[in-house]
Amino acid sequence: MIAIDLGSNSLRVVEIECQEKIFLSSFNTVVKTADKLNITGEIAKDTVKRIISKLNEAKELIDFDNKPIRAITTEAMRQAKNSDAVLEAIKESTDISFEIISGEEEAMLTLLAVKHRLQTLPLQSKDSFVLVDIGGASTELIYHYEHKTITKSFPIGIVTISQEYHTLTQIAQALPIVMESMQEFAKEVTTLYGQPLSFVATAGTPTTIASMKLGQTFATYDPKVINGTTLTNNELEFYLQKLLSMSLEERELTVGTGRADLITAGVLIFAQLFRVTNFEKAIIIDDGLREGVALEWCHREMRC
Repeated sequence: MIAIDLGSNSLRVVEIECQEKIFLSSFNTVVKTADKLNITGEIAKDTVKRIISKLNEAKELIDFDNKPIRAITTEAMRQAKNSDAVLEAIKESTDISFEIISGEEEAMLTLLAVKHRLQTLPLQSKDSFVLVDIGGASTELIYHYEHKTITKSFPIGIVTISQEYHTLTQIAQALPIVMESMQEFAKEVTTLYGQPLSFVATAGTPTTIASMKLGQTFATYDPKVINGTTLTNNELEFYLQKLLSMSLEERELTVGTGRADLITAGVLIFAQLFRVTNFEKAIIIDDGLREGVALEWCHREMRC
């Protein structure tokens, strides 16, 4: 089957073979769905054209014919006043029907993918962790204990933050205030259930910084190597400064075309999440929402 995640920044597609739960092929690109959303309240026409173009590109690289498809979309479409019209235009041009899912379902599907990946890694504390998923227009905070999961989605993301505040200094000054609700949520959960044993992070910013640590570029990025990599808060500052010291050409070779400003903003959000969760080290996982959509579909179909 084909799982598609149209996020607030990225379009991510994966093909899975359900019997063995093997991921066969994937497609990942930047579409900036949330571009100017905080200003206009709508998804722009140019953005819709970009999404349609990239979906058609994915269909050329991955065979969609005669395969079940589940296509989901998240915070940008949840916020946009014109989301119904946008999704209808996408369907007319690509024959793909998207479903807007809630922040809670987004968190649980991401958790499913991360748990699946953690089981394949030689790590401890697989049943007690806090997971953060830093998106383009929202960030999910997921506290997972052996018999309890508490999630909350916050309308804070790398696209919306980078467009609301125009410099990294402004972003850094604003984040402790903007993310205060996250701090309160984390304190409430840990007061009730205790501090989890580990901190896990997924999505573009954590995986990009992990790839820099491993000496990869955007072109040589390998998720199999990324999974299980650790990052400390101090390393975030080191790689942020390294990015800022590069020329634009060097940065785009490192993080991908059109992503440099977003990744730097994302690093500041990620650094604040270390403080919110009260951890000094994070385990990085590449798998996220699209893999969770695929796995959930397979689990449901295999039970039928």
